[in-house]
Amino acid sequence: MALTALAIRNAQPKAKQYKLGDGHSLFLLVMPNGAKYWRFRYRFLDKQKVLAIGVWPEVSLADARAKRDSARRMIDDGVDPMVEKKRRKLRAQIDANVTFKGVAEEWFVKITREERADVTLSKVRWLLEKVYPFLGGLPLHEIEVQEVLAVLRKVEATGHYESARRMRSVISRVFRYGIATGRAKVDVARDLRGAIIVPKTKHFAAITRPKEVGELLRNIEDSAGSAITRFALRMTPHVFVRPGELRRAEWSEFDLERAVWSIPAEKMKMRWPHQVPLSRQVLDLLDEIRPLTGHSPYVFPALHTWKRPMSENTITFALRRMGYGGDQMTAHGFRAMAATLLNEMGLWNPDAIERQLAHMENNGVRRAYARGQYWEERVRMMQHWSDYLDQLRDGDGNDKSFGDGKVVTIDFGGRARRQNQ
Repeated sequence: MALTALAIRNAQPKAKQYKLGDGHSLFLLVMPNGAKYWRFRYRFLDKQKVLAIGVWPEVSLADARAKRDSARRMIDDGVDPMVEKKRRKLRAQIDANVTFKGVAEEWFVKITREERADVTLSKVRWLLEKVYPFLGGLPLHEIEVQEVLAVLRKVEATGHYESARRMRSVISRVFRYGIATGRAKVDVARDLRGAIIVPKTKHFAAITRPKEVGELLRNIEDSAGSAITRFALRMTPHVFVRPGELRRAEWSEFDLERAVWSIPAEKMKMRWPHQVPLSRQVLDLLDEIRPLTGHSPYVFPALHTWKRPMSENTITFALRRMGYGGDQMTAHGFRAMAATLLNEMGLWNPDAIERQLAHMENNGVRRAYARGQYWEERVRMMQHWSDYLDQLRDGDGNDKSFGDGKVVTIDFGGRARRQNQ
């Protein structure tokens, strides 16, 4: 017997759910809490299924019958109405998220789940926030190349050419994600590489003359400020890792028995794990600072809390207080200092130096091979380097040898190199 609007309205809840049939497999499911749901039972490919049609009274009796009839027509055409409903829901979700901002935020969630470096994510977020006021509300597939160029021109007008270059790259990646997810057909930012100003490459300022290095090391020893900052400054020249890798160093990463610091991939710029041989000088420094920060997970915690690492600008500010301007020395500059002087020594395989700097090969096969190479040489090199730094600090800024001055010739891949005994 067909249902009526009055019968539906008067249907009272019971201890258990029950059904009120309407005909052609449409029925109303009355729940113990009084809720009433429309359902349609059907068979498709010899499987019994139940399609949720809606909730009464939002979906009236007439609406429910119309949806039932539509589902029956789909079945006659060989279409499963339940599958079609899911497809329409997914399509609606995609269609509702076609703006540049919507696609960009979805892409940002993706790269966050890929565990990109925090510094990378923060830069991408900063650039996206700069783009949103201009492109955020526009459907991705309707954005023209001239509109993207206009945004980049605004950044160029401020003289921030590198920011404009990175912004174009981020916009391009959003478009490529939009293409992959069916919300764009072309990357309009791709061809703008030649339309924006190419920034000049700027190298981090670094002291590379031995005599000046010695003076810097003496200034570090005599520097004012917190003891933790001074320890970080003292350790930086010896390990020459990136500033972010040093400030986020954790005690759990150090194997003092084996004299090695193992930095996990998620902390590295290139997302590859890295190992640093620890010289006697570095081990002594760690012994000195352990009573001060050993109760913190971080070797160099922040000044006001042990739960966070030191600020990314701490080393830079310390150098400024010592009188070194940004055009003289930077936190990154210790890497250039080590790279320059180690190569000038002529004692070490350049590949070993590059590996210790965590500069990765573009060639995947060579990179995989190089990861395990040069370790013993790097151990000798890092001790040699620390000894050399001590010599410079103590006032000898000219001679690159020390000890008794004797040298032996050793072979690095068929090339003769000079090594102190």
